[in-house]
Order: sequence, then C-alpha cells, then structure tokens
Amino acid sequence: MHDRTHSSKRLIGETPPEFRSTGRDPRIDICRGIALWWIFLDHIPNNVGSWLTLRNYGFCDAAEIFMFISGVTCALAYGRAYQREGWRHMIGRSLRRGWDIYAAFLLLTLACAILVYLAGSDRLADASNTRILLEYPGGTLAHAAVLQYRPVNTDVLPVFVICHVLFAPLLWLLLRAPNVTLGLSLLLYGLVHIFGWRTPAWPDGAWFFNPMAWQLLIVLGAWYVIAGQKIRSWATSRTALVLAVLYLALGLILALGRDIKPLAPLTDLLFPLDKSNLSPLRLLHFLALAIVALRLVPQNWRGLSTPVLRSARYCGENSLPIFCLGVLLALVSQLDLFDISNWPSIQIALSSVGVLLMIVLATLLDALGTRRERKVRDRAGRTALGQSRNARNVRVHAAFEG
Repeated sequence: MHDRTHSSKRLIGETPPEFRSTGRDPRIDICRGIALWWIFLDHIPNNVGSWLTLRNYGFCDAAEIFMFISGVTCALAYGRAYQREGWRHMIGRSLRRGWDIYAAFLLLTLACAILVYLAGSDRLADASNTRILLEYPGGTLAHAAVLQYRPVNTDVLPVFVICHVLFAPLLWLLLRAPNVTLGLSLLLYGLVHIFGWRTPAWPDGAWFFNPMAWQLLIVLGAWYVIAGQKIRSWATSRTALVLAVLYLALGLILALGRDIKPLAPLTDLLFPLDKSNLSPLRLLHFLALAIVALRLVPQNWRGLSTPVLRSARYCGENSLPIFCLGVLLALVSQLDLFDISNWPSIQIALSSVGVLLMIVLATLLDALGTRRERKVRDRAGRTALGQSRNARNVRVHAAFEG
C-alpha cells in the first residue's frame, strides 16, 4: 500500500513546511532594516549619503527589496496564523494590520502637514506636496482617507494597505494553485506595461507606486515561501549565480557610465527607468541581486549577529514606525535651517544622525516588545499553574469523598 506521508509532492491546499516552522530567518528583517536606511538616505535631496545605497549602482533600489520582503513576511505570518487558528483568525489579523498601516498613513500625513506649517516654508510645502493640504484641509483629508492623496515619500503605505487587506484571498489562491496565481500576477503586470493601466490619484496624476505593477513583487515573495522549493536549488546553483553576477555587472557599468560618451546613446535610451510601473529591467536587477544574496549570505552566517546587522534587524522588525520616522526625518532635513546643497559635511551628519535615531527607536521598541512578551508568558505560566493546582485539589477532594 502506498504511504502518502512519505510522498515528496505537496498536496493541494496543504500548508508548506515554512508555516509549521517556529523560527524566523534573521536575513528577512536585516534586509528590510537596511532597505529602510537606504530609503531614508535616498529621500534626502542632493544627499552625498545616497551613494551608499543601491540606487546608484544598478537599475533597482531599496523599494524592490521592501516590497518583496513584505510578500515573504505576509506569507509567513498569515500562513502560520491560518495553520494554527484557521481562516477567521488569519483574516482578522490581516485586516487589523491593514488598519494599523492605514492609521499610520493618515497620522503621517497630518504630521507632515504640521511640520511644514511650523516651518513656514513655501518651498517645503511645494516639495512635500502638502500645500494643497494646508490650503484645503477638509477636502484633501477626505481624499487622503480614500488613499487618493499622499504627501511625498508616503506613497508606499497605501500599497501596503491594499496588500494586507487583500492578502487572505491571495493566500487562499496560492495554497491551491500557486503557479497559476503567479501566472495571473505576471499577466496583470504585462497588461499594465502593454496598455498603460494606472491607478488615478488626486488632485491629478496617478499613484507613484502603481499597485497593479508592484503587486508582482509581493505575490512573488509570497509564492517563493509557499511554492518556491522547486526553484531554490536552481536559484542557489552556479549557473544562476553566474548569470546574476553578469547582469549586476552590466547594470553597474550602465549606471556608472552615464557620463561616458561611448555609452551615452544607450544610457539615454534606458534612463530614467520607469519606477512607477516597475520596469522589467528593475525587476530583473532585483532578482539577480536576490540570487547573489541568497547564495553568498547563508542563514547561519556569523556576521548576521554583528552590532550593525543586529541594529538593522531591530529596524526591520519594527518597519512601520521606522519608515514613518524616516519620512519625517527626511522632511526635517529639507528645512531652511539646514542648507545641505553645498555642504557634504552637513549631508553626512544629517544622514548619520537620522540612521542613529532610527536605530535608537527600533531598539527601544524591541526592548518594550520583549518585556511585553515576557509579561504575557509569565501571566500564562501563572494561569497554567493555578489551573493545575485547582485540578489537583479537585482530585484530592474527590478522593476523600470517595
């Protein structure tokens, strides 16, 4: 008789082994924390510190990392919630997280407007897209409430709201037909580039991060967790590594060669790449980068426990408040008080202080979270001990009565 428990083929609807695992790959939060640092550095205009980020050395930047890892973490968190407590708990959890991001987006919008108002700078009001909010607060907030208006640098949060709200049906599809789901996501991505589909924004224009295009990275991250076992051996193979390194080298040459005359016709044709709709060159560059990182940075690498990467991990574990802080710090750096245009030393100082403040906040949040978890465990332990004593007393009483 055939023993199905020894079959290597995963059944339709069966939860993958990642959902049953209790551990957390530290590389996930470390990469997300580093991406948060890079996003902050890139948000400061004319910042010499941005030369430390990915943006200047290829086609993609930290946004692709952030989106892909969000798909990975959503699949892990909500998949385990479904595995342990069922669909109802999983849906409730995803909706609560979506609400948290939505509330953070509205609060961040108000904080940006208040900061610009206190600064009294017309230049900053225009640069941050908050002038219309200061002039017409009621109507603008109404449009912000339906995710049609966003201050500069907050564009990614509405995409994450949609991601969390709709992740339950996405997870349902991935567990039943993962490859078909990924194929539909690729189809939508292709149609966006063929027909130019956009999501309208207010008062004019469209969403900077077109959710119909960027959904591919979120779906790809979730698909990799649920059904990516078959390609992991290829992704870590020598062939994949060679192809990825060659593509990254090509991207590096073209990114750094914009001022080289022989390369000017080609670079003028390629750059600037379409970030709003996730240019295919950006997508391929991120995939190549992911293959190299997966091969060269194993999960048990000792360097992951160094102070710098541990700080990045804290930031990644508290990504929402750290992202909001980074947006506000980037806005503060543009105040008239800081004239950073011709002062690299001030740019470096602002960049360093900003990253340090992000680390400090993340460390405090991690300490508070650890303390809260310890209290919950202690309370649960005392409750279990009390129940055990009550049960023992009942047995003793029953024995005497008997």
